Amino acid sequence: MAELEPLQSGYYVWKYVPSMVAAVIFLILFLIATLFHFWKIFRVRIRFTLPFAIGGIFEIIGYATRIDSHNNTGKLMPYCIQAVFILLGPALFAASVYMVLARIIRSVHAEQHSVLPLNWVTKTFVLSDVVTFLVQAGGSGMMVSSSLTHIGQGIVIAGLALQVVSFCLFIVTAYVFQTRMRRNPTAEVFDNDVPWKQHLYSLYAISALIVVRSIFRVVEYAMGNDGYPLTNEWTLYLFDGVPMFAAMVIFAIWYPSDLKSFLVEKPLPMSETIQSKA
Repeated sequence: MAELEPLQSGYYVWKYVPSMVAAVIFLILFLIATLFHFWKIFRVRIRFTLPFAIGGIFEIIGYATRIDSHNNTGKLMPYCIQAVFILLGPALFAASVYMVLARIIRSVHAEQHSVLPLNWVTKTFVLSDVVTFLVQAGGSGMMVSSSLTHIGQGIVIAGLALQVVSFCLFIVTAYVFQTRMRRNPTAEVFDNDVPWKQHLYSLYAISALIVVRSIFRVVEYAMGNDGYPLTNEWTLYLFDGVPMFAAMVIFAIWYPSDLKSFLVEKPLPMSETIQSKA
């Protein structure tokens, strides 16, 4: 039977023996979801959803390492690997989510209703996501060193807080666009083949899940190693594992592949082409 063990220095990085059963369940769930996303990418050839699938790989690595940690609570490396990969996975989910909004706007030819110039919608939010990813990754790396643990925790908290702010601004941007569309819809919204609303609602749902998860992570790191979240394993699964798996399921159900046909300029009918040449 696995026992809680300290590092050679005598410090306990784990406050509990990680559950192998729970880790196996979530490993299987994320494995299935990730394989589905890669299959969709291969099938429909949409590259902007690739970060979402890679985020799934991060989750798989994280939970696989938690399985290994069940019998290795006295080793630092498995603890660090699972912590870093589970922490960073959602930042990759965010990158794909940010890229969908501009494509939704373009699909209904509503560039005039965008808060930001359309070319800057994706650039602005993806750039913020890259920054939060690098900040969290840097902070996580510093936490490996015992002398820099507190500094690393502070940097991770800053990265997570920035992620929350970015997502809140993203939700506001999407909502303002929807409000403007409601007041002054374009002709394309009356075309039943344009599924812009269902994709917008899926973005709201995924964004809300990532915000809730990130707020939990801020609280977790702010309370420190002896705080309730890091001493009770169920909090990780309820406020991180479940929301992120739900985000993958929502993105899979309302996959943005049906926006693809609206992202290229449709050719003119033959009659219009002849007239234009005349």
